[in-house]
Amino acid sequence: MNTPICDFVRNYTENEGLRLHMPGHKGCCQTGPEKYDITEIEGADALYEAKGIIAESEKNAGKLFGCNTFYSTEGSSQCIRAMLYLAVIHARQNGKKPLILAARNVHKAFVSAAVLLDFDYTWIYPQNDTSYLSCKINGEILEKYLCSVNKMPTALYLTSPDYLGNVSDIESVSAVCKKHGILLIVDNAHGAYLGFLSHSRHPIHLGADICCDSAHKTLPVLTGGAYLHISVKAPSLLTENAKSALALFGSTSPSYLILQSLDKANAYLADSYTERLESFVSQVDELRKNLVAHGYSLIGQEPLKITVSSKPYGYKGTELADILNKQNIVCEFADDDFIVFMLTPETSANGLEILEKVLCSVPKKEALLTCPPGSVQPERVMSAREAAFLTSRIMSVDKCENMILAETTVGCPPAVPIVISGERISKEAIDSLRYYGFTELKVII
Repeated sequence: MNTPICDFVRNYTENEGLRLHMPGHKGCCQTGPEKYDITEIEGADALYEAKGIIAESEKNAGKLFGCNTFYSTEGSSQCIRAMLYLAVIHARQNGKKPLILAARNVHKAFVSAAVLLDFDYTWIYPQNDTSYLSCKINGEILEKYLCSVNKMPTALYLTSPDYLGNVSDIESVSAVCKKHGILLIVDNAHGAYLGFLSHSRHPIHLGADICCDSAHKTLPVLTGGAYLHISVKAPSLLTENAKSALALFGSTSPSYLILQSLDKANAYLADSYTERLESFVSQVDELRKNLVAHGYSLIGQEPLKITVSSKPYGYKGTELADILNKQNIVCEFADDDFIVFMLTPETSANGLEILEKVLCSVPKKEALLTCPPGSVQPERVMSAREAAFLTSRIMSVDKCENMILAETTVGCPPAVPIVISGERISKEAIDSLRYYGFTELKVII
């Protein structure tokens, strides 16, 4: 597969012309990649009005993913806001006020989109999940919910896979959405590779109308590279307005380093990636079996993520992370209950062996019996948009009971809120916030 963006930039750098344009480094190396860091010069195309090399590269990506694909150089956060903007204009085109039904474990970008776009939203809460990071949904749960509401939502918004590697039943959910005429939007930030398994598990292939992938999370792409995907079966309005949606939230100076990385990824994916991926997934499955045989408890169904439920082994997740850090192994995320490892074929079999060796050298101890707080379902007093524009101040979390949260507070990772702007901070919410290490909140005064 050709790489038009990379080819253009390489030819430009080899020509060694006088750079009287941005960026200010003029191609002179300070950290290494400067000579490849350009702007929208003649022939370089423009990300949000793409008609040349960027449009060609995006078409290449779309062929690989089997849908209409558009690039983001600002991660899935930009795509999330764009997806919700598309849902809003879809509702308004049909003469309806937009209402987004969302599984509660949304990324903070969902909340900022609600502030900026002023749409209404309502939540589905987890039923059996033990962490606020998870909210698995299937068709039966959704059908039951929809049969109980007075107003049908514009769209259902899911995060799948979630940060712990749990995966919702997208196929059954999609069938219910289509039955009721609802758009299905999926934050698939952690699953860009899912479409390249021998049996695709990508949301677009399972019936989603729109989804985003953080290419940089699971593919060899620079941080910030992401995809906005729109199904060929989705309403044409979505594809027609995709670039405008991304431009609404994107910088007018997109990174050409990231664009080249996305462009190069097309060639990587087209070159026997499925075979390499399947081989590596088999090695990861073997590692899982060995860890379970050694006494570890694992959760999640995502093929390239290993999530250890650490307390049954006698440790907090943060304690295991510290042990691994001393062996020069750095995890993706750890809290009191879990430690998360994100893997790709670039980890290699050798990397898996190192991880297994160190984890299996940790002696098992008596299980820790403390449990995380249960699901918090705060009372919404006002919308996130209303809360964002009111006077606020920072206070100790211990003094915030019954106050209204002004600014959504998250740790990043995982950037999933426990309480959302405009909600009342209950005692249960404070207990949960304390448990996860939050000491201060911005509240309305």
